[in-house]
Amino acid sequence: MRFWFVRRSLGARGERLAERYLRRQGMRILHRGYRIMGGEIDLVAVDGRTVVFVEVKTRQTHDAGHPADAVDDRKQHQLTQLAMAYIKRYHLQNCSTRFDVVAITWGADTPKLEHYRNAFEASR
Repeated sequence: MRFWFVRRSLGARGERLAERYLRRQGMRILHRGYRIMGGEIDLVAVDGRTVVFVEVKTRQTHDAGHPADAVDDRKQHQLTQLAMAYIKRYHLQNCSTRFDVVAITWGADTPKLEHYRNAFEASR
């Protein structure tokens, strides 16, 4: 149980850091932790006239690989399905969209944040 709590806490810290970073980049955050059947979209933002679906991956080390590597084909497919449901629910079919990944490595004290704009194309 404690491991889950630590992991969730690290993930929540990473999502808050990513949100602050994206706001400083001029994005407007529409939703945090948007849950629908089938999963969760970490952040939904608007960048200019583009709706951005953001996946945040936070790790303490790279022992299990780079955080962005966790956004594999299966995860990309899941995020695409969630984004399509979001687009349909909010009638955004005519808006441009993209998928970003924010990878955070939170070492001893200082986090390293990497933002991958347009990290992948929607998968079917």
